[in-house]
This record gives sequence, structure tokens and C-alpha cells, in this order.
Amino acid sequence: MGTSNIIIFDGVCHLCNGAVNFIIKRDPKSIFCFTPMQSQAAKDLMARYSLINDHGDTLFLIKQGQCYTRTDAALEIGKDLSGFWPLLRIFTVLPRSFRDYCYNWLGSRRYALFGKRDTCMLPTEELRSRFII
Repeated sequence: MGTSNIIIFDGVCHLCNGAVNFIIKRDPKSIFCFTPMQSQAAKDLMARYSLINDHGDTLFLIKQGQCYTRTDAALEIGKDLSGFWPLLRIFTVLPRSFRDYCYNWLGSRRYALFGKRDTCMLPTEELRSRFII
């Protein structure tokens, strides 16, 4: 597996961890790898690509050297998943400002709605190769 498609996520957020598990189940070619934003690897990547996440309320996708955030990241990820998820690209017709407003609303309430872990999730032995720590 290469590391050209890296998802940086909030490792202590239950919603974000659920999203990672969701992606893994629908990524049979293992094109995505993951790193929690609390890791040094994520901090290094964020610095290299000048990504700012003051509130920890977004995920980042670095795909073949291009960076995506918020709904752009989610829709770009969905495009590569198995099943009907690529069809969600239809939402790109909506203005990014509207999509990201909805994303930010959920992101700012995710701990209250879904909870928070004390530490980042630890991948199973089977999935360890898909994580950059």
C-alpha cells in the first residue's frame, strides 16, 4: 500500500473513528491510509501542506499531493469507496460554503452528540499497516 491517499482524522472523536471504520469497510483496494491528527506524523503532514485546524473539527485528505478539507474531503473519499457512495458527488452542485456550514455545525457539536475518547484508537494487528503513527 502506498501513502499517496492519507486521511488525517481526530483520533479521540467517536464520530471520526466511526467514519474511519466506515471507510475501511468500503475500501477493498486499501487505497486510503489513516493518521490521527494527534500523531506526530499528522502534525508533520499538516505543517508540510500548511493545513490549519485550530479547533480539530475537520478531517483532511491528502490525495496524490493535493489537499482536501471538510466536505470536499468527504466527497473525494466517497468517490473512491465501493457501493453507491461515489454518487454522493452530486452534492458538489451545492455551494461549498453551504456544505461546509453544515459540516462545521456538526463538527462543532460532535463530542456532545457522539462522545470523545481519552486516547486515540489503536488499530488491530490486521489494520496496523493502514495507519501512519
